[in-house]
Amino acid sequence: MPATTFVHRNLPRLLLQARESVMAHTRPSLREHGLSDQQWRVLRVLGEHGTVDTGRVAREAYILGPSLTGVLARMERDGLIRRQRDAADQRRTSVEATAKGLQMVAQLSDTIETHYQWLEQSLGKQKLEQLYLLLDQLIALEQP
Repeated sequence: MPATTFVHRNLPRLLLQARESVMAHTRPSLREHGLSDQQWRVLRVLGEHGTVDTGRVAREAYILGPSLTGVLARMERDGLIRRQRDAADQRRTSVEATAKGLQMVAQLSDTIETHYQWLEQSLGKQKLEQLYLLLDQLIALEQP
Protein backbone atom coordinates (compact mmCIF):
# COMPACT_ATOMS: atom_id res chain seq x y z
CA MET A 1 0.00 0.00 0.00
CA PRO A 2 1.52 3.37 -1.01
CA ALA A 3 2.17 6.04 1.58
CA THR A 4 -0.25 8.94 1.71
CA THR A 5 1.19 12.00 0.03
CA PHE A 6 0.41 15.31 1.68
CA VAL A 7 0.66 18.52 -0.29
CA HIS A 8 1.30 20.74 2.73
CA ARG A 9 3.77 20.46 5.56
CA ASN A 10 2.50 19.29 8.96
CA LEU A 11 1.64 22.68 10.50
CA PRO A 12 0.62 21.39 13.96
CA ARG A 13 3.90 19.50 14.24
CA LEU A 14 5.89 22.54 13.09
CA LEU A 15 4.12 24.74 15.65
CA LEU A 16 4.90 22.20 18.41
CA GLN A 17 8.51 21.99 17.24
CA ALA A 18 8.79 25.79 17.26
CA ARG A 19 7.30 25.90 20.77
CA GLU A 20 9.77 23.31 22.00
CA SER A 21 12.67 25.18 20.40
CA VAL A 22 11.68 28.40 22.16
CA MET A 23 11.00 26.63 25.46
CA ALA A 24 14.41 24.94 25.35
CA HIS A 25 15.84 28.37 26.16
CA THR A 26 13.27 29.10 28.89
CA ARG A 27 12.93 25.76 30.70
CA PRO A 28 16.33 25.78 32.44
CA SER A 29 15.46 29.10 34.11
CA LEU A 30 12.01 27.81 35.06
CA ARG A 31 13.54 24.68 36.60
CA GLU A 32 16.07 26.78 38.56
CA HIS A 33 13.05 28.44 40.17
CA GLY A 34 11.25 25.13 40.68
CA LEU A 35 8.52 25.91 38.14
CA SER A 36 6.83 23.75 35.55
CA ASP A 37 5.81 25.17 32.17
CA GLN A 38 2.19 25.30 33.36
CA GLN A 39 3.09 27.13 36.58
CA TRP A 40 5.04 29.69 34.57
CA ARG A 41 2.08 30.25 32.24
CA VAL A 42 -0.15 30.88 35.28
CA LEU A 43 2.35 33.32 36.79
CA ARG A 44 2.75 35.11 33.48
CA VAL A 45 -1.03 35.59 33.20
CA LEU A 46 -1.18 36.90 36.77
CA GLY A 47 1.88 39.09 36.22
CA GLU A 48 0.26 40.66 33.17
CA HIS A 49 -3.31 41.00 34.47
CA GLY A 50 -3.24 40.98 38.28
CA THR A 51 -6.13 39.26 40.04
CA VAL A 52 -8.27 37.21 37.63
CA ASP A 53 -10.85 34.45 37.86
CA THR A 54 -9.76 30.86 37.34
CA GLY A 55 -11.65 30.63 34.04
CA ARG A 56 -9.52 33.38 32.56
CA VAL A 57 -6.35 31.76 33.90
CA ALA A 58 -7.38 28.48 32.25
CA ARG A 59 -8.08 30.19 28.91
CA GLU A 60 -4.98 32.38 28.80
CA ALA A 61 -2.58 29.75 30.17
CA TYR A 62 -4.10 26.99 28.01
CA ILE A 63 -4.61 24.61 30.92
CA LEU A 64 -7.73 22.46 31.18
CA GLY A 65 -9.83 22.93 34.33
CA PRO A 66 -9.00 19.64 36.08
CA SER A 67 -5.26 20.15 35.50
CA LEU A 68 -5.47 23.79 36.55
CA THR A 69 -6.95 22.79 39.91
CA GLY A 70 -3.85 20.71 40.70
CA VAL A 71 -1.45 23.34 39.38
CA LEU A 72 -3.06 26.06 41.50
CA ALA A 73 -3.09 23.84 44.60
CA ARG A 74 0.67 23.25 44.28
CA MET A 75 1.33 26.94 43.61
CA GLU A 76 -0.75 27.94 46.64
CA ARG A 77 1.11 25.39 48.78
CA ASP A 78 4.42 26.90 47.57
CA GLY A 79 3.29 30.43 48.39
CA LEU A 80 3.21 31.66 44.78
CA ILE A 81 -0.50 32.43 44.49
CA ARG A 82 -3.58 33.13 46.60
CA ARG A 83 -7.07 31.93 45.75
CA GLN A 84 -10.28 33.46 47.06
CA ARG A 85 -13.94 32.56 46.55
CA ASP A 86 -16.13 35.30 45.12
CA ALA A 87 -18.38 36.53 47.93
CA ALA A 88 -21.27 37.13 45.50
CA ASP A 89 -20.89 33.82 43.63
CA GLN A 90 -19.29 30.94 45.53
CA ARG A 91 -18.81 29.03 42.26
CA ARG A 92 -16.23 31.59 41.13
CA THR A 93 -12.68 31.77 42.42
CA SER A 94 -10.19 34.56 41.84
CA VAL A 95 -6.44 34.04 41.75
CA GLU A 96 -3.62 36.48 42.38
CA ALA A 97 0.14 36.17 42.60
CA THR A 98 1.71 36.66 46.01
CA ALA A 99 4.75 38.90 46.52
CA LYS A 100 6.89 35.76 46.13
CA GLY A 101 5.12 34.89 42.86
CA LEU A 102 5.48 38.43 41.50
CA GLN A 103 9.17 38.45 42.42
CA MET A 104 9.59 35.24 40.44
CA VAL A 105 7.81 36.81 37.46
CA ALA A 106 10.15 39.81 37.62
CA GLN A 107 13.25 37.62 37.81
CA LEU A 108 12.19 35.33 34.99
CA SER A 109 10.91 38.12 32.77
CA ASP A 110 14.46 39.49 32.50
CA THR A 111 15.74 36.13 31.24
CA ILE A 112 12.83 35.66 28.87
CA GLU A 113 13.05 39.20 27.50
CA THR A 114 16.77 38.66 26.86
CA HIS A 115 15.86 35.61 24.78
CA TYR A 116 13.24 37.60 22.85
CA GLN A 117 15.83 40.30 22.18
CA TRP A 118 18.16 37.61 20.81
CA LEU A 119 15.32 36.31 18.60
CA GLU A 120 14.70 39.83 17.34
CA GLN A 121 18.39 40.34 16.55
CA SER A 122 18.64 36.93 14.87
CA LEU A 123 15.49 37.14 12.77
CA GLY A 124 15.27 40.89 12.48
CA LYS A 125 12.59 43.06 14.06
CA GLN A 126 10.42 43.05 10.93
CA LYS A 127 10.44 39.24 10.60
CA LEU A 128 9.65 38.75 14.29
CA GLU A 129 6.75 41.20 14.04
CA GLN A 130 5.61 39.39 10.88
CA LEU A 131 5.74 36.07 12.75
CA TYR A 132 3.60 37.50 15.56
CA LEU A 133 1.14 38.91 13.01
CA LEU A 134 0.90 35.64 11.08
CA LEU A 135 0.34 33.64 14.26
CA ASP A 136 -2.34 36.10 15.41
CA GLN A 137 -4.03 35.80 12.00
CA LEU A 138 -3.88 32.01 12.07
CA ILE A 139 -5.37 31.92 15.57
CA ALA A 140 -8.18 34.29 14.55
CA LEU A 141 -8.84 32.35 11.35
CA GLU A 142 -9.20 29.03 13.19
CA GLN A 143 -11.55 30.33 15.89
CA PRO A 144 -15.01 28.73 15.76
